[in-house]
Amino acid sequence: MTMDQQRVLVAFGGNACYPPNIKGTAEEQFSLIAQACEHLVRILQGGYRLVLTHGNGPVVGNILFRMARTAQELEPMPMDVCVAHSQGGMGYMLQQSLLNAMRSAGMTDSVTSIVTQVEVDAGDPAFANPTKPVGKFFSAAEADKLSQGTGWQFVEDSGRGYRRVVASPAPRRILDVPAIEALLAAGVIPIAGGGGGIPVVRDGAGDLHGVAAVIDKDFTSAMLAAELGAGTLVMLTGVERVALDFGKPTQRFLDQIDAAEARRHMRDGQFPPGSMGPKIAAALQYLEAGGKTAVITSLDRAFDALRGEAGTRIVA
Repeated sequence: MTMDQQRVLVAFGGNACYPPNIKGTAEEQFSLIAQACEHLVRILQGGYRLVLTHGNGPVVGNILFRMARTAQELEPMPMDVCVAHSQGGMGYMLQQSLLNAMRSAGMTDSVTSIVTQVEVDAGDPAFANPTKPVGKFFSAAEADKLSQGTGWQFVEDSGRGYRRVVASPAPRRILDVPAIEALLAAGVIPIAGGGGGIPVVRDGAGDLHGVAAVIDKDFTSAMLAAELGAGTLVMLTGVERVALDFGKPTQRFLDQIDAAEARRHMRDGQFPPGSMGPKIAAALQYLEAGGKTAVITSLDRAFDALRGEAGTRIVA
């Protein structure tokens, strides 16, 4: 597919809308998302056409925790339905906040959220090896108690406590691409692939069924950006640029690297699986599928990064 340099996919991390230091009220989330949308308006004012995706790790984990707490009174919903719940809630917040921000800027574009299904391989080894952290942080004692009561698996995460981990299979096919493309062609800003998409598999008859997993939103975003012909994939994170030797006296930031350099740094262990690794891998996936430029940066520098003035650019 021919890449459109004005078409940009921006992938929000789940923590951008739901950082660890908030209580998690709707008011807090709306406030954070409203601030984020001010930066998106700058991108739109620059003449770019946006596609938005978002993570859901904190939110879907809390939905699952809430289900476990009320299981004696209410029948819990399966994980795929919980992912759909998170898509709807976060998509609504993004959609409303972006509409408000655009109205304040005198813009009249339409925005819509799409409940997005993503097909995965039922035989993906990720189902036997849960690695995706979701939800809130727990102490070691709390995690142990929950594990015994629910069978959940936990891992220590970034020195801040323990989080539940769930299966995270690779996306194979985004089922709603034709609908997303039609919206873009009509001038609508689509919000899609929330939380990596609702994970589904096909049975022998070809029917779809949800499965218990949370797909990494960066890999779904990379696939979606390539399939929509987005000339730039922007993955937002908590730092402005990618660093080598992160946290060491020899730390140095990267302005631009090519795919070969990125692969070499990954082999050298520069980008750990629990931090920058998935974003670099997703950037490479996008480039291998014909994408032009992947950018990793912070939300407040996203517009500058599109102009080559901030962030880390990864090119073929």
